[in-house]
Amino acid sequence: MRGQEIFNVKQNYKLADAVYRMELEGNASSVTAAGQFVNVKTSGFYLRRPFSVCDFSENSLTIVYKTAGKGTEAFSRVKPGEKLDVLVGLGNGYSLDKSGERPLLIGGGVGIPPLYGLAKRLAAQGREVNVVLGFNTASEIFLEKDFRALGVGVTVTTVDGSYGKKGLVTDVLGSFSYTHHYTCGPRAMLKAVYEKTTGGGSYSLEERMACGFGACLACTCKTTYGHARVCKEGPVFEKEDLVW
Repeated sequence: MRGQEIFNVKQNYKLADAVYRMELEGNASSVTAAGQFVNVKTSGFYLRRPFSVCDFSENSLTIVYKTAGKGTEAFSRVKPGEKLDVLVGLGNGYSLDKSGERPLLIGGGVGIPPLYGLAKRLAAQGREVNVVLGFNTASEIFLEKDFRALGVGVTVTTVDGSYGKKGLVTDVLGSFSYTHHYTCGPRAMLKAVYEKTTGGGSYSLEERMACGFGACLACTCKTTYGHARVCKEGPVFEKEDLVW
């Protein structure tokens, strides 16, 4: 159930090139699934900024984000102790019930954070989780140690080969046996994953969102059942429902 809450900023610090981690304290009980997102009011800007939830509990949220414009640059300068107005519990999130025994999680860049919360919950259920994390170069890598601390299998790819496996996330998919795949990242990556994977999959789409709860119709995508709002019917869609 979507709600508007005031959160206290506990931490906000840099993880990698242009990537930051923010930890918030407050009522997060309306966040019930990995893959949901929040919409944050940033001082001096009219529109809220949407951020995927990296991890959550009833009283806390963790957001990992990339600075890509004036709004997120301002967000990166928020100090511990400040208060933020946040719309929480947005979107549908990933379904754990679809995972099977050997789920494969595939993330690229800032599409990686929501997969951490998913991996944490799948591992707690005793699933045999493997995660593929894709970056352009070694200086951009983040959350690798956090995933490894969960006890899941982790494979890192970099386009330039400066760390891990050289190439794209799709270059290593053939080495895994999996019962279901979950993915989040740039649209080009998602399309490539769609073409390279077998069986069922759950895809979290990245789109520009204005309102964050389905009123403005700014973030629609094509599906087999017509146009859908990424912020409302998504951001997670099943592989068989997507039209590229």
